[in-house]
Amino acid sequence: MAKSFRTLDDVDVKGKRVLLRVDLNVPMENGRVTDATRLERVAPTITELSDKGGKVILLAHFGRPKGRDEKESLKPVAAELSRVIKRQVGFAADCVGEPASKAIGAMKDGDILCLENTRFHKEEEKNDPAFVDELAKLGDIWVNDAFSAAHRAHASTEGLGHKLPAYAGRTMQAELDALNKALDAPAKPVIAIIGGAKVSTKIDLLENLVCKVDALVIGGGMANTFLHAQGVPVGKSLAEKDLAATAQRIMEKAESANCAIILPVDAVVANQFVANAPSHAYGLDAIPGDGMILDVGPQSTARIHAAIDDAATLVWNGPLGAFEMTPFDRGTMVAAKHAAERTKAKKLISVAGGGDTVAALNQAGVAGDFSYVSTAGGAFLEWMEGKPLPGVEVLRSR
Repeated sequence: MAKSFRTLDDVDVKGKRVLLRVDLNVPMENGRVTDATRLERVAPTITELSDKGGKVILLAHFGRPKGRDEKESLKPVAAELSRVIKRQVGFAADCVGEPASKAIGAMKDGDILCLENTRFHKEEEKNDPAFVDELAKLGDIWVNDAFSAAHRAHASTEGLGHKLPAYAGRTMQAELDALNKALDAPAKPVIAIIGGAKVSTKIDLLENLVCKVDALVIGGGMANTFLHAQGVPVGKSLAEKDLAATAQRIMEKAESANCAIILPVDAVVANQFVANAPSHAYGLDAIPGDGMILDVGPQSTARIHAAIDDAATLVWNGPLGAFEMTPFDRGTMVAAKHAAERTKAKKLISVAGGGDTVAALNQAGVAGDFSYVSTAGGAFLEWMEGKPLPGVEVLRSR
């Protein structure tokens, strides 16, 4: 897939001003970065461009500022990035105008400079042509390494791709390669595990997946909506009962597409939505009227394991139960560990993404064992829904 995109293999960056769009939107507390995962992910592209003699100019947003707000400055993030990559990262107090052009003018080959938060300018999110021109003046080429922002058609994530020669950075390239292996040209059979609380947020996703995968495991609160649609009493469980017709439509679409839908056959039920609440596994015909389904039961877990064993490719988005609370994390943890074992044995290509999913895999201690874990929330979901991503489309070889 990478070949349909221009990558760093297709350009000589020596002496060039490289506008590099990265994701520096990291969690902060009291002015300090609390999780440097995103900085570690962009490090290889930054250091490669620097080593090859490019002038590396970082473009990024941070938070959702309404105009200039020092609390949303990238300055402390640039300092943390400097520690992560063990190289000096300069900082310019704006991303356009004199502060930016002056700092860039002073750069030598191999230098790294971080420009201030692009969202300090409202024109960034509007993809304003004049603002795109201002940014484009600062560089010779544009490299997009921020897949997590690729679903946004903003000035720095898409607009620049129409003004400057455009290339995918190494993080973007790895993401596109992994996603291609997962759904666009996968080893078959393909299974998807889709969980989470609500069907309403994942209708497009489910409708796209049933046409692309051989089996679809539905877990979490959203499984209750499907069970309700089949006439199964779900007690006081979270369920979007008004979406029963939608669930039926998805199941009919799956049947005509030859996609097996795997729903829970038993469930772990409690009377309270709190950690370590007294719980019991019930068959679906025996869910108490005052009970809440909080996890898949042991028989369902065995069925999910069998489905993973049959698969060559797994795509995962969303937990199977209330994984934040013991003992209702068990279904998700056990399935994650099983998928990780299959992956380590080279019997499975496993791609996972979404905030809760990443948190669950980290909790299970297996995130590093999956073939690829995407930290891009919205962009990963939109890609799974089959939607074109503006920041990716602009990179296609033309």
